[in-house]
Amino acid sequence: MKFSLFSESRTQEVVDLFKSVFSESESDEEGKVIADFVEKLITTTRPTDLIGFVAEEKERIVGCIFFSRFIVPNGQEAFILSPVAVATQVQGAGIGQKLIQFGLDHLKSLNVSLAFTYGDPGFYSRTGFEQINEDVVKAPCPLSQPIGWLAQSLNGKKIQAMTGSTQCVEALNDPDLW
Repeated sequence: MKFSLFSESRTQEVVDLFKSVFSESESDEEGKVIADFVEKLITTTRPTDLIGFVAEEKERIVGCIFFSRFIVPNGQEAFILSPVAVATQVQGAGIGQKLIQFGLDHLKSLNVSLAFTYGDPGFYSRTGFEQINEDVVKAPCPLSQPIGWLAQSLNGKKIQAMTGSTQCVEALNDPDLW
């Protein structure tokens, strides 16, 4: 398994991966929604505000994650993990966790202080994310499942409660995704 930075030249392959994974796990409609979101995320987000990572097996992308800039009230350098996909036929082998850890290690090397995500606490806790509530850091959109609001410190310091709103990149600023 090879882990590397996402290259824009592989956009279609990544979009197809997300469409396939979410179509199989949710529905064809959800697959299209997520594929459209991924394409918009890649094409409308400034390169300095988006970092993607891929997992490859035999030169085929079998996993992909994206971290996009997340502006928090205290000005710390922060990114949010969304979305994540691992090809259905290789799920359960730890590829997603390894890919997320690879991405978090890269963020640490860039002196990013905080990482956030919104999803299954059971899965994301395996890579160091912990549940937080919006009294600590407000989500950029209303949460349909507040239990899924997660964060972790990448610099070893405790996450301090912050007063004020947060801001994500435009592609992620869609209440239907939250």
